[in-house]
Amino acid sequence: MTALESLKSSAKAAAITCLSFTAIATTTLTSSAALAWEPTKSVEFIVPAGTGGGADQMARMIQGIIQKNNLMKQPVVVINKSGGAGAEGFLDVSGSNRNPHKIIITLSNLFTTPMATGVPFSWKDMTPVAMLALDNFILWVNSESAYKSPKEFVDAAKTGGANSFKMGGTGSKQEDQIVTAAIEQTTGTTFTYIPYKGGGDVAAQLVGNHITASVNNPIEAVAQWRAGALRPLCVFDSQRIQLKEPIAEGKSWNDVPTCKESGLDVEYTMLRGIFMSPGVTADQTKFYVELFQKVRETDDWKDFMAKGAFNTTFKAGDEYKTWLAQAETTHRSLMEKAGFLAK
Repeated sequence: MTALESLKSSAKAAAITCLSFTAIATTTLTSSAALAWEPTKSVEFIVPAGTGGGADQMARMIQGIIQKNNLMKQPVVVINKSGGAGAEGFLDVSGSNRNPHKIIITLSNLFTTPMATGVPFSWKDMTPVAMLALDNFILWVNSESAYKSPKEFVDAAKTGGANSFKMGGTGSKQEDQIVTAAIEQTTGTTFTYIPYKGGGDVAAQLVGNHITASVNNPIEAVAQWRAGALRPLCVFDSQRIQLKEPIAEGKSWNDVPTCKESGLDVEYTMLRGIFMSPGVTADQTKFYVELFQKVRETDDWKDFMAKGAFNTTFKAGDEYKTWLAQAETTHRSLMEKAGFLAK
């Protein structure tokens, strides 16, 4: 081999070696990017409500799905912090700057609690992760009542005299009373709102004719509908519930019209979403977005959504933030008109 040939051979070998190192480095970087971040210790899953309620049930369902399907290496620990109408939980997360091992499930008290109590926190003090679903509300009446449509119900409320109609709901200055206030503002009616501890109590009171109507969630009164004791008049979502399996009297959730299409121009759904602490990185947020997308793909989640007749809309990123800003504006308007804002 001549000196020139030897030089060329050495240069070729060096180039191949360089390309090999480049390929290895690229593979390593790609692998690192795919696993940019994941939890390194237990994740606290805060529920800003008591045990047994809708948010608590959903959080524990998610916890079980993650464990059952090995979706995360580290365990998820559900912690209830319901003090101050959920303010305790929100302040815990918003005060845990740059802590990627703490997440919180939200409902509409994300908006109503600071507005009604004056507690200084906002959804903007946390990092939005994803909207998991929207909880529906149904206008229910006793099946023995004469009201077969929202129009018949509203017309009767208008002529029945001030405060002659009793609307039952869960809590004060929260979702059920806000929906009731929206009905009053839209139709010019006046109801006596009676708060109860939970949706089960509300359904029982309506079955016993102790109240005229309720705006319970589907899951809170479906058993009484099946038993022929209650009648759903309309759903407050912008679209009908997309479940066509018969529930009672041959009717499905999809047969229940929206309130708006029935002449009652009120729309309201409750957020079931996830937030993180402020100051977390984009990779940390991305991990949880992808985690909850995997949760939503499981049969257990889909069954849970069907049983609760949820609106299964999913949002993340800027789309989620835009929705939150609009929802905050809507809640502030409704609560201001109803006189629910803290002074």
